[in-house]
Amino acid sequence: MKHMTLGRMGRLAAATAVAGLALAGPAFAQDAAPTLDTGDTAWMLTSSLLVLMMTIPGLALFYGGMVRKKNVIATVAQSFAITALVTVLWMAIGYSLCFSTLPNEAGNQFVGGLEKVMLAGVGVDSLSGTIPETVFVFFQMTFAIITPALIAGAYAERMKFSAVLLFTALWLILVYAPLCHMVWGGGLLASAGVLDFAGGTVVHINAGVAGLVCALFLGKRKGYGTESMAPNNLVFTMIGASLLWVGWFGFNAGSAVGSNGLAGIAMLNTQVATAAAALAWMVVEWFQRKKPGMLGLASGAVAGLVAITPAAGFVNPQGALIVGIAGGVGAYLGSVWLKRLLKYDDSLDAFGVHGVAGIIGALLTGVLADKAINAAGEGANIVTQAYGVGVTIVFTGVMTSIILLVVKFITGLRVSEDAETEGLDMALHGESMHE
Repeated sequence: MKHMTLGRMGRLAAATAVAGLALAGPAFAQDAAPTLDTGDTAWMLTSSLLVLMMTIPGLALFYGGMVRKKNVIATVAQSFAITALVTVLWMAIGYSLCFSTLPNEAGNQFVGGLEKVMLAGVGVDSLSGTIPETVFVFFQMTFAIITPALIAGAYAERMKFSAVLLFTALWLILVYAPLCHMVWGGGLLASAGVLDFAGGTVVHINAGVAGLVCALFLGKRKGYGTESMAPNNLVFTMIGASLLWVGWFGFNAGSAVGSNGLAGIAMLNTQVATAAAALAWMVVEWFQRKKPGMLGLASGAVAGLVAITPAAGFVNPQGALIVGIAGGVGAYLGSVWLKRLLKYDDSLDAFGVHGVAGIIGALLTGVLADKAINAAGEGANIVTQAYGVGVTIVFTGVMTSIILLVVKFITGLRVSEDAETEGLDMALHGESMHE
């Protein structure tokens, strides 16, 4: 029963044991004083490293291969710099805002408090459920790292490096932290019964919508629609997608916060959905373009990973197959047809893949949740899930717009035309890829 509760709350149950939220009661009613489980700890240490690998080098290579050669270094530098910046911010304040409580409150609905600033009270012996709190801090940190890094796919090849850093810092504190608290910290969406096992709302819809807003604010790349903007190295992209695929088992199965049956079903569901989505994208593209592309296979696989994320610990493998197929087809339509229809330049399809597939996965969680897999799935419905999706879209869209306006005023958003023509590698970093 304990594992079922953890499944319902995702990582919430472990976090609330640390924060002292009233919601933690049901999860640990049988264990007034939780004890360290070495098996759980070993799995969570492994999962944390797998998720970190998703950003560096996984996402860096995935994105780096898709841009033009003159922007490769600038693109991989964004992932690397975001990893460093978010790590420090997470330690300083991010963790507290997500999983702490405001003073004199049992649990705030919108944002956490400052009790854990600079990781105050997080010691060698403090526990988060059955794992050390230090491990939980690190695991959650890797989620906070990859989310703003995903947004970079939408503004690739045209955003100032200084703007990237300032935007990331403000977005982490003002968008990611509140939404994380609302879903996994006992806040608004958790209280409403929204199911998100491993980050459909917190990570993917959040990053996808933010990416779309960034693309609209920045405008199209110079020469978009008239010049060739073909990927410079699809082998890099394939390697990056493969690292994302493998690392995602830490992302989804690690969200069981333990070495248990729930982790096992989440891992199996992740593999099934990813493979189904890759094939679905390939088939649709094959029909449309008359040829199956490597980029399409890689993009389809990532779409499947995204779509199954909120559902991984709630559906059975048959449901995972449906989620994967729907996610692959939906992301293809979002990345190809929707972008053509609305004529925006989402450089590397951050919204088309993460936003669209994330929405599909979140909604299907309400339809396909199986109480035999996870008792928390009983009572799941598409209306509640749609509420969670809607709140995420509106909150992220509005807040990201405000942040971009602030960043534009302070540093400016876009590089000069000359810098864009020369390439961001030399213009911003003084380095280039050699033949």
